[in-house]
Amino acid sequence: MSAADNEREKRGLEILQQLGWGHNEGTRDLDEDLWRIVTETNFGTIWSRPGLSLRERELICMAILIARGAHGVAMHFKNAHHVGFTDDELKEVVLQTIPYAGLPRALGAMALLKKTLNGEEPEL
Repeated sequence: MSAADNEREKRGLEILQQLGWGHNEGTRDLDEDLWRIVTETNFGTIWSRPGLSLRERELICMAILIARGAHGVAMHFKNAHHVGFTDDELKEVVLQTIPYAGLPRALGAMALLKKTLNGEEPEL
């Protein structure tokens, strides 16, 4: 691994810690290469850029995942409080997507949010 790769991984792990994701073990258990790409590229390169706060990046991420109907949004719901989101704000994020992503996507996201808030452990 190059020094640049090491630095990206270090930055990525720092971002993951701040987001409350630990070392993103679920992705690592799924596949080591996928974990490294996500850690170095997504978190170590993109999420660590200046210009937006982690809270703003999380908001964007949740909205896009809801719009796409991605089940993985539950992982973001679970940890969003680490960057300052309240349960009420998470509900508002879901409700705000209705006119843009559609009611079926918002219904799915709300169901995931409620499960997450009730302590169900989200899965990848």
